[in-house]
Amino acid sequence: MTDSSSLEVLTMGRVGVDIYPQQSGVPLEEVDTFSKSVGGSATNVAIAAARHGRRSAVLTRTGDDPFGRYVVRELERLGVSTRLISTVDGLNTPVTFCEIFPPDDFPLYFYRQPKAPDLMITAGGLDHAAIEQASVFWATVTGLSEEPSRQAHHIAWQTRDRRPLTILDLDYRPMFWSSPEVATREVGRALEHVTVAVGNREECEIAVGETEPERAADALLDRGVEIAIVKQGPKGVLAKTRDERIEVPAHRVQVINGLGSGDGFGGALCHGLLSGWSLERTLRFANAAGGIVATRFECSTAMPTTDEVEAVLQEAHHV
Repeated sequence: MTDSSSLEVLTMGRVGVDIYPQQSGVPLEEVDTFSKSVGGSATNVAIAAARHGRRSAVLTRTGDDPFGRYVVRELERLGVSTRLISTVDGLNTPVTFCEIFPPDDFPLYFYRQPKAPDLMITAGGLDHAAIEQASVFWATVTGLSEEPSRQAHHIAWQTRDRRPLTILDLDYRPMFWSSPEVATREVGRALEHVTVAVGNREECEIAVGETEPERAADALLDRGVEIAIVKQGPKGVLAKTRDERIEVPAHRVQVINGLGSGDGFGGALCHGLLSGWSLERTLRFANAAGGIVATRFECSTAMPTTDEVEAVLQEAHHV
């Protein structure tokens, strides 16, 4: 059991079960077989970090149902502490379906009604010692879409008091929000509390009104973050601090399912930052990790080990 003082990566937010087709290029109504795996961006990042040997946990809530029990069992199997997971009576653990049309079309269908348990995280359910002492605290924008989760996130950030490696994943999904304007307002409030922001160009537009990577990174820095990371898909990733600008190319792969690559990137980013690597090395490692996930069917179970990522980087170096 991971205690508060030894926790390296604590994520907070979305959890569920992914029900993914085992056939590519086929609409859901024609799919014959599916597999299930743990899902949810915050949860996948904790899994990805654990694959790199990091002591990780996820703060979230599930339904008191078979899928909720599956989530806990599977996270324990994957090396993620589950002591900060609680259940919500009367709500079901969400499920998510996808369609797989490589290289860049992967529609998602979320079943989170009438409300997802992970949006029922409350201020009274927070472990303040774990939040304060974790080396990395990672939260996503989805947790700001509804109360009581929204308030709980702000109280968690107040507990951190803008401690280094307080990371906001700008993971904006319009179906979770009443309007883009509300999302922009809430993300703006959140940026006042975090030190690292990570998002793609569309997510940066919601956060700071900019899609051009240089301007988006500068706008995030102007909001007070210390590291601004803008993912550009096939064009690579840009990161800026007050004193440094790093841009690394994308890791080229044959995409099978691109849905989990961002979470693989996130867990690897946590590992690199905790390792004290240079920003350039960290980004190259995270890019390679995300690329590996994109070559596999599922998300959480697709997260690579450190050795797998290093082997890919070594191979690319010799090409």
